[in-house]
Amino acid sequence: MNKVYGTMSIGMLLTFAVAWAVGTSPELLAVFRDPATLQPNILGWIVMFAPLIMAFAFGAILNRISAAGAQLFFFGFAAVMGLSLSWIFVAFTGFSIAQVFLVTSIAFAGLSLWGYTTKKDISGWGSFLIMGVIGILVASIINIFLASPAIYFAISILGVLIFAGLTAYDTQNIKNTYLQHAAHSDSEWLGKAAIMGALQLYLDFINMFMFLLQLLGNRE
Repeated sequence: MNKVYGTMSIGMLLTFAVAWAVGTSPELLAVFRDPATLQPNILGWIVMFAPLIMAFAFGAILNRISAAGAQLFFFGFAAVMGLSLSWIFVAFTGFSIAQVFLVTSIAFAGLSLWGYTTKKDISGWGSFLIMGVIGILVASIINIFLASPAIYFAISILGVLIFAGLTAYDTQNIKNTYLQHAAHSDSEWLGKAAIMGALQLYLDFINMFMFLLQLLGNRE
């Protein structure tokens, strides 16, 4: 778990460093989005969907690469995620971004701690939560074209709840999976499992942060 949280934290710092560097530079941001409207250009659309494609690809190639390669892939993913999130430093005030990040950090820590320590088996949440994620993803893509404030608000509320649940579920799942395999002392597997766990919790944090930012952030 130390490896999981440590890798996740480095990835998070990398994401926000890249997002801040690009988002606070009009010249760099203009490469991906219109500076006035923040609408993405072709490269911006590619960057927007690249993290989703990379997340699916990571699971597919995990068994074919080394633990060091998996870690490098994760950090590359975190940097690309930073590019896709850079627009928030133009759309929202810096103070509200910091405020929501703090709220998300506290909520994430509490939920992850509960998932790690609870004696309750919450493995049954998995299929329900994954269906919720797929539903939110489809609704978000549709709402890109509809631009409905009501749908946007509903997606944000549901997104916070679903990824809060996933934070606890993923933490317990990572712990249980480790306990099942630790006896085999497979260091290569343990290294890859820690990076996959870091990716899962990283995605939970980022998504919860973004949905809370949509709800609580003060727009420029």
